[in-house]
Amino acid sequence: MGKIIFFTGGARSGKSKFAEEYIKEKKYEKKIYFATAIPFDEEMKDRVKKHIERRGESWITIEAYKNLVSNLDKYILEAQVILFDCITNFVTNFMIMDREVDWDNVNIDVVNKIETEIVVEITKFLEYLKSKEIDCVFVTNEVGFGLVPEYPLGRYFRDICGRINQIVARYSDEAYLAISGIKVKIK
Repeated sequence: MGKIIFFTGGARSGKSKFAEEYIKEKKYEKKIYFATAIPFDEEMKDRVKKHIERRGESWITIEAYKNLVSNLDKYILEAQVILFDCITNFVTNFMIMDREVDWDNVNIDVVNKIETEIVVEITKFLEYLKSKEIDCVFVTNEVGFGLVPEYPLGRYFRDICGRINQIVARYSDEAYLAISGIKVKIK
């Protein structure tokens, strides 16, 4: 049975770097990088490029934010560990991609339906991981330390992402918080 390891922290806290170091310290040889970001602009393209350079080329890369199990299933036998980076982008893309939602005037039933879809997707993925002989290191932003967003989409995102983080943290065997470049074990 594989382990689930959870890294959370604020923006630029060092959480991705710590997750990569965790994997390096454990000396996994066969690695999958599960990328959930969609690089729309130059800043995001630069961020992705830096992550690739820091990791090196010895990784299988999967780029997806939905159908997590089917996207992973074809590579599962080729790896010992997965770096899932990150839950925050997974939630963001699941909320907004391929949807026409007026988030300023959305009916709460629509928001609840979208959240349910995200919960089902991540829970199915976590159950799948727990049934395999592979470890998975999740990275996410801690969304509860900041101000309450002033616009509806920001509040819906914060709430949904916070609840998804709680689900993954509950499933985790180990959990770490990154604060200003310092790693703190919390579970």
